[in-house]
Amino acid sequence: MKVGVPGETVTGETRVALVPPVARKLVDRGIEVLVAEGAGAGSNWSDDEYAAVGCEVLADRTAVFERAEVILQVRGLGSRRDGELDPYREGQTVIGMLGPYAVDDAILEVLAERQITLFSLELLPRTGRAQAMDVLTSMASLGGYKAAVMAANEVPKLFPMQMTAAGTISPASVFVVGAGVAGLQAIATAKRLGARVRAYDIRPAVKEEVESLGAEFVALDLETSDSATAGGYAREQDPEFYRKQREAMTSAVGAADVVITSAAVPGRPAPTLVTEPMLDGMAPGSVVVDLAAEGGGNCEPTRSDETVEYGDVTIFGPTNLPSAVPQTASRLFANNVTNFLDHVLREGTIATDTTDEIIDATLLTHEGAVRSPHRRSEPNSPSSPADTDSTDASDGTDQEPIDGETDA
Repeated sequence: MKVGVPGETVTGETRVALVPPVARKLVDRGIEVLVAEGAGAGSNWSDDEYAAVGCEVLADRTAVFERAEVILQVRGLGSRRDGELDPYREGQTVIGMLGPYAVDDAILEVLAERQITLFSLELLPRTGRAQAMDVLTSMASLGGYKAAVMAANEVPKLFPMQMTAAGTISPASVFVVGAGVAGLQAIATAKRLGARVRAYDIRPAVKEEVESLGAEFVALDLETSDSATAGGYAREQDPEFYRKQREAMTSAVGAADVVITSAAVPGRPAPTLVTEPMLDGMAPGSVVVDLAAEGGGNCEPTRSDETVEYGDVTIFGPTNLPSAVPQTASRLFANNVTNFLDHVLREGTIATDTTDEIIDATLLTHEGAVRSPHRRSEPNSPSSPADTDSTDASDGTDQEPIDGETDA
């Protein structure tokens, strides 16, 4: 079998789907690995390192698509906001983050007609069997970490308390909205940096996780009995719930030096949780990092991939924070995608057994058909990043899984 790594062409995408140490394991099993020249450059993996572990490095990216039976990608189809379509050939299998909620139906029909099999890793079910393949958990953890570091770098005060001869410095106050993977990692990182951390999530069940990290759980007087899906993700609520939630959150936001938001529901606009009146109550120099920016943002003035100055408050809307730590992100992604590849391989060929819940959930196209129910039904599995994610909108919480990070 020939596995191809064409590299990423989306602007700002520094990750690569397979790194040399992981590629070596495939080569050792007799799998040919074809890598486009420069594919790993953004994450500091050289062509020589790929060649040293037995990969064939091709000068022409198109040749990877022409020769490989299986294509591994970080971003393809709907996860590419540039609208470009890679030259997938007939009968090929593609595995990666394919943006299942954003991909155009007409494109899927064309690819299905070419007998191309598409596995979208954003649709992995939240089960123990799927944890080692869960790219969204891996990427969300990195996104949460980078969000806290970004906030610490931008806010005009120290995160930790310090007692000096010149006086005592009070710790910065951080408020995290959403305690999924990204939110919990943001909490843990902010605490390690010495901040005083509070957090809110619509799901009462995560209170213990928040407190186990040393943060205070902000309990709002709201009905949350139906707050989670069967898969453990935050469930979208009605407009009246969000109105009451915003009223209850006003004081928590106003007291914070930093607000980090990560509330998203797959395939839907992110709910507005932090309004302009809330921002008006924040002190000058305060910072908001909105991890839901790709879905429109949880903060009212957020603009995707832009820095917005709202009065004296700075709002960041990053959409691909895992690419800010590309070497780590690529290694985690490579582990996830090869674990998935191992799962679908049977005697050296791709086996699409739709009775298997992992295969059934992630298939977008197979045997000439588009499997749209997986994109249209209520999301019980992760969405696209953040996601992101943060790899990769909700109700006042994070859309991401609440089980721990994927072990790499």
